[in-house]
Amino acid sequence: MTTKQIVLSGRPNGKPVLENFQTNNFELAEIKDSEILLEAMFFSVDPYMRGRMNDAKSYVPPFEVGKPITGGVVAKVLKSNSVNFKENDIVTGNLPWQQHCVITENGLLKIATSVAPASYYLGILGMPGLTAYFGLMHIGKPKAGETVVVSGAAGAVGIVVGQIAKLQGCRVVGIAGSDEKVKLLKEEFGFDEVINYKTCNDLKKAITDTCPKAVDIYYDNVGGEISDAVISNINFNARIVLCGQIALYNSTETPMGPRLQHMLLTRSVLMQGFIIGNYQSQFSEGMGQLSLWLKEGKLKYKETIVQGFDKLPAALLGLFEGNNIGKMIVEV
Repeated sequence: MTTKQIVLSGRPNGKPVLENFQTNNFELAEIKDSEILLEAMFFSVDPYMRGRMNDAKSYVPPFEVGKPITGGVVAKVLKSNSVNFKENDIVTGNLPWQQHCVITENGLLKIATSVAPASYYLGILGMPGLTAYFGLMHIGKPKAGETVVVSGAAGAVGIVVGQIAKLQGCRVVGIAGSDEKVKLLKEEFGFDEVINYKTCNDLKKAITDTCPKAVDIYYDNVGGEISDAVISNINFNARIVLCGQIALYNSTETPMGPRLQHMLLTRSVLMQGFIIGNYQSQFSEGMGQLSLWLKEGKLKYKETIVQGFDKLPAALLGLFEGNNIGKMIVEV
């Protein structure tokens, strides 16, 4: 059986371009005992993938040049030699960028599309939702009446963070990059205030104005100058949840910025970075709570769905232009 795959054709220097990807025809082997033939339905594109394009040591190995990109995928079982999966089951797992693949069952999770749309398992019921939940609840530890600021607020993680913070009784201020996103976050997702950093002349003042009691929890998806401005308005005993640094992912050198350690020291601030794999043993807790809130209508979600397998590279690059609202998904 012949299928298509998208491989990393070369490592980017700075911002990736379409030429860093190549689409190939690929011949699949026949499935063996305990193996499964899958047909991809939805692909997740995520900012962390940019880091894996570099040949650098990190918490996960880099993508290999000439090999398929891998990431979160929802797929349908076409044929199974496994006792645990049957034809037409819908599954999710970390899979290659291929229209079809033959794999063992290790790491595959059968999903219930009666609970939520299949694509939600790449978003609010997948890595982004769990990242939002554990980062905010386990590191941020929100208390009613506190002020929470979320950068990258209109992204897959930020939208969920803001809503969970509201469920905890917090005042929530988002930072996003367009008037459309500002309107959506306030009107549909319940954020108290949202700052458009692209049209704001003085971000530090805007944060002071929208956070009159200062910032108790900063959920940092962005880094860079936005984080410098937020941290300059941080409260005593505040918590900074260090989730992402999308403003810096394409930098070719380390930028110089304000040195904020004295502020963290004198205000007794906790800053903690994390990756979602740190909480793997507690995923059932997070999935259970997110599913319940979703079922009860307490959480809403937004997806930006791009049509076509060949659009995967463009969709990934679009993350760094702010082209997505909520989770960026590619539907085959």
